[in-house]
Amino acid sequence: MAASPGPAGGGGAGAAHGSGQSGFAFDSGLEIKTRSVEQTLLPLVSQITTLINHKDNTKKSDKTLQAIQRVGQAVNLAVGRFVKVGEAIANENWDLKEEINIACIEAKQAGETIAALTDVSSLNHPESDGQITIFTDKTGVIKAARSLLSSVTRVLLLADRVVVKHIIRSRNKVLATMERLEKVNSFQEFVQIFSQFGNEMVEFAHLTGDRQNDLKDEKKKAKMAAARSVLEKCTMMLLTASKTCLRHPNCESAHKNKEGVFDRMKVALDKVIEIVTECKPNGENDISSISIFTGIKEFKTNIETLRENLYFQSRETLSVMLEALLERTEDFTDCAYTSHEHRERILELSAQARTELQQLISVWIQAQSRKTKSITEELELTILKISHSLNELKKELHSTAAQLGADLLKCHADHVLLKALKLTGIEGNLEGLAEYACKLSEQKERLVETCRLLRHVSGTEPLEITCLHAEETFQVTGQQIISAAETLTLHPSSKIAKENLDVFCEAWECQISDMSILLREINDVFEGKRGEKYGYLSLPKPVKNSANLRSLKADKPDSEEQAKIAKLGLKLGLLTSDANCEIEKWEDQENEMVLYGRNMSSMAYSLYLFTRGEGPLKTYQDLIHQLEVFAEEGLKLASSVQAFSKQLKDDDKLMLLLEINKFVPLCHQLQTIIKTPLQNQVFLKVDKCITKARSMMAVLVQLLSLCYKLLKKKNISCLPVVRKKQEKNSECRGSQIWEAEDRIEACYARQRRKTWSGFKIGPLRAGVGGCESGEPGLAQWGEGGG
Repeated sequence: MAASPGPAGGGGAGAAHGSGQSGFAFDSGLEIKTRSVEQTLLPLVSQITTLINHKDNTKKSDKTLQAIQRVGQAVNLAVGRFVKVGEAIANENWDLKEEINIACIEAKQAGETIAALTDVSSLNHPESDGQITIFTDKTGVIKAARSLLSSVTRVLLLADRVVVKHIIRSRNKVLATMERLEKVNSFQEFVQIFSQFGNEMVEFAHLTGDRQNDLKDEKKKAKMAAARSVLEKCTMMLLTASKTCLRHPNCESAHKNKEGVFDRMKVALDKVIEIVTECKPNGENDISSISIFTGIKEFKTNIETLRENLYFQSRETLSVMLEALLERTEDFTDCAYTSHEHRERILELSAQARTELQQLISVWIQAQSRKTKSITEELELTILKISHSLNELKKELHSTAAQLGADLLKCHADHVLLKALKLTGIEGNLEGLAEYACKLSEQKERLVETCRLLRHVSGTEPLEITCLHAEETFQVTGQQIISAAETLTLHPSSKIAKENLDVFCEAWECQISDMSILLREINDVFEGKRGEKYGYLSLPKPVKNSANLRSLKADKPDSEEQAKIAKLGLKLGLLTSDANCEIEKWEDQENEMVLYGRNMSSMAYSLYLFTRGEGPLKTYQDLIHQLEVFAEEGLKLASSVQAFSKQLKDDDKLMLLLEINKFVPLCHQLQTIIKTPLQNQVFLKVDKCITKARSMMAVLVQLLSLCYKLLKKKNISCLPVVRKKQEKNSECRGSQIWEAEDRIEACYARQRRKTWSGFKIGPLRAGVGGCESGEPGLAQWGEGGG
């Protein structure tokens, strides 16, 4: 569940709206910020709106009266179950108990009132004269409906504060353990505390991942994604940096490296709490996020209001806005990497915009004094001219930033500098280190500058946030690579110092890769292809000459269908997570079976998102295309597994073939369902397809697990019976320390699989009663137990 009224979650937009012939509308003054709360309320709003908007002059047949009574009773029963869950939440959270109980009482009373007013089954009988019903007291029904929706919304938002409390509590536990890790002096103690830290990070990762998926505000989702990305990457850095510090306690660069990781993780943890509580430290405003494209959009909106109202804006306001906007273009013109042609063109277009604003102001003054047709047309012309100039400026800025980004990525794709730094470290070459560290700093400054320019032209707030995250990551990681390289250079035979440098270099390479994706998304937004960024391998292009697909409606599911398929998707989401965990176990991530399994898991997750009304699949036609590829990928996996079975002994081979024989028929059955035309029964077809895909994923999880075990068994049997122990390197560490290192690395691998691969478990659990907030409607509340 979700929406955080928390400290700052109170007023704002209306919580839910329903309107109709009777003029029914609901606005509780409570702002809904999460999908789960919204999806829980929508079916109730729909039912009540339908109930209230019945036609008063409709013939009161027995069938009509029974339908009205059924709806009223259904609402009352659902509210009753909902109230029980709300009371359970109240009993577990004493600080919210009074508020939740009051709202529950109001909801219960309103539900009973609606049930009483819709008790119209005997209305056609003479003895029912004088009975107050929905037909005689429409105002009473509307009042009860508003009270019900308001109280239910309050309970949901108060319950959501419990979710926020869990996140805060989890973060405090992580922070406390981090402080202990920071002060640890012995490796044995570090192993013990890091194990606890890993478990706490698992809990925190799941809570924040679910919260991110549930947020409605895309800007907040992007901020949460950035903070969680930092925590994910820094967890591995914390492990190797701490081990390096313990191995070389007197090395200043190792301590500097470790402190940088801890500081960054603390900032990310604070950022998560800032997002979920909506409390900025010291009332800060995020002024840095205002980009040139945002400024141009606001300016154009203001000048276009002059068409309707000549007195709405002041001349000074427009002049100040344009100057502030053009001042930010200095980031481009002052950039050392901007080409001379681009710089000249930007300055030319900026001057042109200033000139055209002066012309607009001149015509505007004339239009205020004499309202003639000619002056109105002239005003319209000047508005169009300045809008055109600003559009040309946007194009030039985008072209400049995109070209800089593309050139930079191409230049550093092979990571020559990182390889050179590693080599100088292993050689202990301090002079070489100084030279390559200087070059890396230059590269870092250029990447930071490019990210700053890309932010100006990103086009959406989420992409702006991603650019800021990339900028900060390059800034921090660049310094950390240099300190890690310095440690290795001072201790060239240190295995852990080398491992530490590898981890930081890997983070840098990963961020370069992320920047490439970011640049592509910015280009897509600019060119109006925003939706296409979801078009990955699992979503094929539409087949033009398919009669079966032509007969399939391309519409999105309606609210009733969405509610039904939401239940189907829950198990699919969990199976996707299980498959990811199995895939993470494999050492060889390029194994053909792993690749096919990962593709199927990715596609299954898209199917799951569709059942929640999210993700890249928007229509039934998209879904069927996805399922076609899903079935084909399953057959490819089966073929690969069958080839692997030929390498096994008879008993193991038989065991594997039995699993394949379960899997292949499911793939063929799914293909048959897809190809079978069902005329107007599209939803039935979708229902069957998702059910079959769910069965395939269940067998896939078993198949991947079995293949992993058999492959491991096969590899072990190939090893010599007696294995000569390798000599330790010149740094003579005791066997206890080596065993401890092995244990902690194995522990981290397990925690990483649990924590970061499990984020595809979609809907946020309600936190009480075991209910899934991904299942819309109050009717599901309480069905999962108390």
